[in-house]
Amino acid sequence: MSITFNAATSAYGQAQKLISNAGEQGKLDANPVSGEGGGFAQALQDNLSSIVESGKVADATSMEMINGGGNVVDVVTAIAEAEIAIESMVTIRDRVIKAYEEIMRMPI
Repeated sequence: MSITFNAATSAYGQAQKLISNAGEQGKLDANPVSGEGGGFAQALQDNLSSIVESGKVADATSMEMINGGGNVVDVVTAIAEAEIAIESMVTIRDRVIKAYEEIMRMPI
């Protein structure tokens, strides 16, 4: 069980690094017209942050249940929320890739 928990901890750490790197790059992509940064990059960063947080909550409630505390309903709910968040991010990724491919097929 500790191997799975260590793998999850490592995955969350790597996701946090990606989020922080995306945040630093997002600051460079500021919109010169409005003077504001963010936009799509900020939305992705927020989505990644919420996925990481829902994963941490799911892991924490699962570990609490394994240690003898907690409620089965809470564990199932937390895991379902994490699954929905990941599925949403995968859908967004797939649509971005599809849009990129369509743009690349456009004649010049």
